[in-house]
Amino acid sequence: MYVKMSVEEFQNKFGIIGKSKKIKDLVDITMQVAQSDISVLIYGESGTGKEIFARAMHGFSKRTGNKLVSVNCGAIPEGILESELFGHKKGSFTGAIDDRKGYFELADGGTLFLDEIAEMPLTTQVKLLRVLETKELMPIGSETVKKVDARIIAASNKDLQREVDSKKFRSDLYFRLKAVSLNIPPLRERPEDIFLLINFFLESYSEKSNIPKPKITNAAYDLLRNYFWPGNVRELKNVVESAIALNTHGVLDEDSFFPLLTIESSSHDKYRNLPVHLSKSAEELDREMIYRALIDIKRDLVDLKNIASNTNNEFSSMNDFSVQEVVPLEQVEKKAIINALNYTKSNKRKAAKLLNLSERTLYRKLKEYEIQ
Repeated sequence: MYVKMSVEEFQNKFGIIGKSKKIKDLVDITMQVAQSDISVLIYGESGTGKEIFARAMHGFSKRTGNKLVSVNCGAIPEGILESELFGHKKGSFTGAIDDRKGYFELADGGTLFLDEIAEMPLTTQVKLLRVLETKELMPIGSETVKKVDARIIAASNKDLQREVDSKKFRSDLYFRLKAVSLNIPPLRERPEDIFLLINFFLESYSEKSNIPKPKITNAAYDLLRNYFWPGNVRELKNVVESAIALNTHGVLDEDSFFPLLTIESSSHDKYRNLPVHLSKSAEELDREMIYRALIDIKRDLVDLKNIASNTNNEFSSMNDFSVQEVVPLEQVEKKAIINALNYTKSNKRKAAKLLNLSERTLYRKLKEYEIQ
């Protein structure tokens, strides 16, 4: 029976956090396809929440009263995957000490969620396709065909079309599964959702741990919003929960989160060194600002160098000059850092890039020079 529900009500019921247009549009499509028995293929990077959408789809379907069975195809050894999916009879192979129902039978009348479908061996794909087309299966070692009625939702963090092209995935199974495709955007493509997710994780962890909800500074929010999040929502959840667990004073600042982020290995850096084209996109304008800032910093360094040089000219040799007249290297470095922060309006990520430093090194320098 169809249940009328708004997008917001659907998100609240099934725990889908986000206000971005990409998430709202995705939820709208999910609600539409949930009511049918059509196969759905969910794409998304690791940690984006593919299983959450699968559960929401099942929960909003006419099958909601029956089981949702989730199977990670990449976590089950190839030798026993067929037995796990289709079941087996006692004595059909070494270790088969009893009859056992497979996941298809367990999901009969409900939904079978096949996560990481791209990891399924080709031989198993053939049998899966037959079950999908005939709605019949034969457990290993059995001579009797069984009827099954399970809706299939599959998910992958790989491009299955590419897998098909490279002969790693069957084209007939691919076309059978992709009746409807959903693409869950990575977290970096919906930064407006990060604030909501952070607060959700803060509240849920605090409530679960029976502790007061910690406060979080604006600078910490800014750090988390600008991070690339290669692990997506799963990584954000782990970072927030770890920061709370390690916190002792009830306030989460940049220092609470920075050690938990893999800044230096972030793949975001590879997008920051692309060649400059004549068209002025937002990214290229940002790069132009960085170049101008570099010129300003270089000019300041030249001025400082000239001051030191003019002082040195008063002496006839290196052995005669006064150490007190030379500008210390630390002072030059501190000045460069302050200029970079002023130019970027205290955006530490951009300042670090201007200075050709990692963010971790910049934070250490800020502490060392007591720069606020």
